[in-house]
Amino acid sequence: MKKLAVVFLLGVCLLTAETVDLLVINRIKAEAFDNSRVMESAFYLSDVHGPRLTGSPGYRAAGEWARKRLEEWGLSNVRFENLPFGRSWSCSRFAAHMKEPQYAPLIGFARPWSPGTQGPVSGQPQMAVMSSEADFQQFKGKLKGRIVLLDRPRDLALPTSPLASRYTDRELAADELAPDPGRPFFARPRRGPNWESMRQFRNKLNQFLSDEGVAVVLSIGDRGDGGTVRASAQGSRDPKDPVPPPSVALAPEHYNRVARLIEKKIPVTLEFDIQARFHSDTQETFNVLADLPGTDRKDELVLLGAHLDSWTGGTGATDDASGCAVMMEAMRILKTLDLKMRRTVGVALWAGEEQGFLGSIAYVKQHLGDRETMTLKPGHARLSGYFNYDNGGGRIRGINLQNNDMMRPIAEAWLAPFKDHGAASVTIRNTGGTDHIPFDGIGIPGFQFIQDPLDYGTRTHHTNMDVFDRLQPGDLMQSAAIVASIAYHAANREELLPRKPLPKPEPKKP
Repeated sequence: MKKLAVVFLLGVCLLTAETVDLLVINRIKAEAFDNSRVMESAFYLSDVHGPRLTGSPGYRAAGEWARKRLEEWGLSNVRFENLPFGRSWSCSRFAAHMKEPQYAPLIGFARPWSPGTQGPVSGQPQMAVMSSEADFQQFKGKLKGRIVLLDRPRDLALPTSPLASRYTDRELAADELAPDPGRPFFARPRRGPNWESMRQFRNKLNQFLSDEGVAVVLSIGDRGDGGTVRASAQGSRDPKDPVPPPSVALAPEHYNRVARLIEKKIPVTLEFDIQARFHSDTQETFNVLADLPGTDRKDELVLLGAHLDSWTGGTGATDDASGCAVMMEAMRILKTLDLKMRRTVGVALWAGEEQGFLGSIAYVKQHLGDRETMTLKPGHARLSGYFNYDNGGGRIRGINLQNNDMMRPIAEAWLAPFKDHGAASVTIRNTGGTDHIPFDGIGIPGFQFIQDPLDYGTRTHHTNMDVFDRLQPGDLMQSAAIVASIAYHAANREELLPRKPLPKPEPKKP
């Protein structure tokens, strides 16, 4: 009897085991590695059209290029889907100099949604650190025409660790362990109350600085050193919010030098020449979407995605031209090989990820349902799963299951043929911070890959060093092959991908 039970259980396991087509995977690898176009796509998205702040001329040019390229590759239903955004912004000139006590060029960039200087502006810098409204009073009437340093200098530690790294087997093994249930991680599509209070203070600070007639606002890069400047917006895409004075993020070493000279009461003269423009001709932006139609189950969908927008210090190569290039390349591979897929495979290049997943949230609301009420649309039942690429340009090492236990045997089977390419890690853990979150939040299987960090967190993320040279061709080629294989197998499996229980409605808080 025991033998019969064992045989029966073994038979059930064999019947339910996830199958992979090794011949198709072999063809996918050959196309991905021997005929790759992924770096060409990354070049156009970064070197030619970067940066790509949402709604800016660079963003539109990148979207037009992507649409044309996807059409040339033979994809179907290539389209823009509009969504509300607000005003955009672009910078066409930035020059920053120290004129005394000795001349030096300053490393930095204009912060988004701040105006230009209307020609060169020179002046004496002044420290005016303001971290709350209570600090405004001590500077009232004292800042007119001044170049103002808003931040305290930052101590820079001696760098003793390499700037770039790959995950070790030990690190991946540790990540595969379930997290401490006493410290759960909840990924949410909305920003919390702390972000809202920061936004409100930023608006009050910008209004105060503008009312006081500040000539230029300087801030220190909030992470990195060695010439790396990391910063995002000083102003706002909302036309109702106050416009700050011209605003600049400086490399920490240069910012600290100016601050030391001020402290020692040595005369300092700085000069800035910034040309920047607000784009208010339209308050909308767009996602780019395209499809490879399926066969007998063409109404069902497997969706790939990455975000097209970037910040403006660099050209947005690792964040996230790399992801867009990988997802476009996966679609090219599937189309070039003329692989027959039962479900439609789609690709989405999202707008507004950097402003809070705006593009993917808009897609979810238009096609899948309302997260606040959990009122679902017919598309919700037809979307099998969403796969996202947005952790820099590092090769895929595995996948985060977003607490979806039912996906484990499927993901393990899909990744097994790529074990010799370094991709075998499957973890139950959640990860946040990118466009799979709105899908997961409404009950769709949504996943972000585990990627080697390289120098994403130390050098390129939201910085002036986010440029094409930081991309590793082999990593993107490997990633495109894995994504293409996963898309193929998800499109051809008998069932939709297994889902977690639907989340409860999440009404917007007043």
